[in-house]
Amino acid sequence: MDFYIIIPAHNEQDTIGLTLDSLVNQTHLPKRVIVVNDNSTDNTEDIIEAFASKHAWISLVNSKSSNEHLPGSKIINAFYKGYEALDDSYDVICKFDADLIFPNNYLEQLANHFSSDNMLGMASGFCYIKKNDAWELENLTRKDHIRGALKAYRKACFNQIGKLKPSMGWDTVDELLAKYYGWKIVTDASLKVKHLKPTGISYNKASKHMQGEAMYKMRYGFLITLISALKLAYKKHSFKLFLDYMNGYFKAKREKPDFLVTKDQGDFIRKLRWQGMINRKRSKLI
Repeated sequence: MDFYIIIPAHNEQDTIGLTLDSLVNQTHLPKRVIVVNDNSTDNTEDIIEAFASKHAWISLVNSKSSNEHLPGSKIINAFYKGYEALDDSYDVICKFDADLIFPNNYLEQLANHFSSDNMLGMASGFCYIKKNDAWELENLTRKDHIRGALKAYRKACFNQIGKLKPSMGWDTVDELLAKYYGWKIVTDASLKVKHLKPTGISYNKASKHMQGEAMYKMRYGFLITLISALKLAYKKHSFKLFLDYMNGYFKAKREKPDFLVTKDQGDFIRKLRWQGMINRKRSKLI
């Protein structure tokens, strides 16, 4: 099974070498790895070039963009810079972050999952972060959600969902659309991936408003947005985040940006979200 991997990287000199080293040592090597050096001002480019000089399947793509941190659009625009440099000869395409250390059987195990079920559209392991010299499960990790840091898509699923949306919420709407089209999603808890920089560490206030905007653009509606915002803010232990999310939702409702999904897809997403909340509530009561 052929894997193509795209890694957007902006000022990742402290981590990109560790990520690439973990890919070089996979028991199932990827066919292609494209690292997009997205406007870095540190030694990121030099480190990528050093790996590319030793491994023909690793390539560097340099990209110029804004230094402003814009979750969603910046990283996906960089992803597409790498995607444009690839052909279509892959079975699975991955969007990985530049701050991950993969266990050496990671791609082999994903290949096993994809090979065993033709309707498996997406798969991943779990993210762990370092706390007090120990690696702990990242608190945003769930069994039914693949983190944006380590996405892997079967080609047919990737194409059917319309690839990746350059917007905050891209790493949620991809799964929702995959389910809309009948694809399965698998997270393998045995695959423990070290996430060197916790998600959201560099988010600014504008970014947090974008989370609420994304909920509007995914057609969540008010009640699901309210519940989702409360849960996310609770996990981050910040009531201010809840206010940011809701302000972003109401701002989007006033300004009416383009939706990320169709009306029928939005109806499906709301039903799926409600059912998920009901099921989780029932499981806690049992």
